[in-house]
Amino acid sequence: MGNEKIKVAISHGDINGIGYEVIFKALSDPAMQEICTPVIYGSSKIAAYHRKALNLPAITLNSVKDGGEAHFRRVNIVNCVDEEVRVELGKATETGGMAAFMALEKAVDDLRKGLVDVLVTAPINKKVIQSEQFSFPGHTEYLADKLGGTPLMLLVSDLLRVGVVTGHIPVKDISKTISKELILQKLRILNQSLKDDFTIRRPRIAVLGLNPHAGDSGLLGTEEIDIIKPALEMAKEEGIMAFGPFPADGLFATDGYKKFDAILAMYHDQGLTPFKALSFSTGVNFTAGLPFVRTSPDHGTAYEITGQGIAEEQSLLSAIYMAIDIYNSRKTNAELKANPLKSVDPGTLSSDE
Repeated sequence: MGNEKIKVAISHGDINGIGYEVIFKALSDPAMQEICTPVIYGSSKIAAYHRKALNLPAITLNSVKDGGEAHFRRVNIVNCVDEEVRVELGKATETGGMAAFMALEKAVDDLRKGLVDVLVTAPINKKVIQSEQFSFPGHTEYLADKLGGTPLMLLVSDLLRVGVVTGHIPVKDISKTISKELILQKLRILNQSLKDDFTIRRPRIAVLGLNPHAGDSGLLGTEEIDIIKPALEMAKEEGIMAFGPFPADGLFATDGYKKFDAILAMYHDQGLTPFKALSFSTGVNFTAGLPFVRTSPDHGTAYEITGQGIAEEQSLLSAIYMAIDIYNSRKTNAELKANPLKSVDPGTLSSDE
């Protein structure tokens, strides 16, 4: 494989968390450079600090101005951060948030310009990254604003895929935010993503209820009757194979989720709690519905273990592999749509043919 390898942008995330630890561990595998061209967006100085402090695998970093200059046989780094930034392992600081934003901003800019192919984001602290330039609940909303599209947070592992109707909002706002139109919108995005990104021809989607026992026929709430069921009927009229609403506890406790290609939860913790319980070490957060591919490991900054050298890199590895797979799937689907096979009427063929 030559210089046609996929360029994977990796933003370093919060510099006081485990971002650099898992990045170094993931990229220390020589096989990684065989399948892609890694481009870290961060700081050579900060990277060197983490490597020395944690005795991480030694990786020679090739400094480049942007993703367009990345060498396909090297691990590249784009320096986005002031060299005098102070690292305070395990602490949430404004400086750490600023450094995270500067790397993310540059990575997204290069992605938009086509200088890199996919984006993998290391974890940020959603509080300290807030500023005049970043006033979003998280990566998902920021990327939708900068890249376009309608995002769907989709957690993916070998066991299951879980999307959410409402993302980073307070629990008290969930009921008034959910609507038939919003559920239908998320079902459309999820259905199309399963086809284009995961090559599933006829996806089967399980939809969870909002209330305990999915409302128990209206006894514990009427959102299932008034909102969710009508949305499912609208989806079925569009050819989307959506089923439910199911009680969340029953679907996951009985392995019922294994009968479906994806589950659509009504809110963040309803979907992410069972997902992380089943797939924490290998789970990936994928933002469906964007014109570009973005994934991230399914864990946070993990301040509590930062600096101990015990962070596991498997989720980041899974995020990199998945970004590459989805990019290739989209490319293949685009080529097939651009050059569809011509249908031939058998009656027009001669016996010689």
